[in-house]
Amino acid sequence: MTTKAKNTTGNRPGRPARLSRELIVEAALRGDVETLTMRELASRLGVAHSSLYRWVPDRDGVLDLVSEVMVERLLPAGEPGPDDWREWLARLARSMRDEFLAVPGYAAHVARPHRHHPESFGRLRERVVAAFRAAGAGEADAESSWQVFGFGVVRWLGAAGSGPDEPSFEAFLETLLRGLPVGSGPLDRPLHPS
Repeated sequence: MTTKAKNTTGNRPGRPARLSRELIVEAALRGDVETLTMRELASRLGVAHSSLYRWVPDRDGVLDLVSEVMVERLLPAGEPGPDDWREWLARLARSMRDEFLAVPGYAAHVARPHRHHPESFGRLRERVVAAFRAAGAGEADAESSWQVFGFGVVRWLGAAGSGPDEPSFEAFLETLLRGLPVGSGPLDRPLHPS
């Protein structure tokens, strides 16, 4: 009498999976995400493009996976505090620069108006708002500061390299952080008195 060996790993018997979240993201990051197609991604992975649809519903689903990984990579460790919130935000902005510009087309993709992945960008938003709250900003001002910070950094990165006279990222970042959080300091007053 023959007995079958029990599968104690929890995996289904048979051929190992050729796709995973990590493999899909890794392949997507190897080229220009702005022009990425499902067929091109499948070719990079060596699978039929119909196989991708078991993991992601469409190209936007792939970009959502990429966004999840990007946010995981760039969020600084630890929580921002009252004494280090500016440094925390500067570390975050530099990580955004390094990660977004390392992937062709990613900064331009994020800079364009579109639906952002709610979970990954939600985590990013929560941490940035927490930094502005640590700086003493009220809830509404912290939300406004997140909008200014996020929009400013992403737009700068989306336009990076587009002109010979663009300011350095460090000059941009210093100026941006000097004016934040919204509702604090001399920027409360109109720039041009009536």
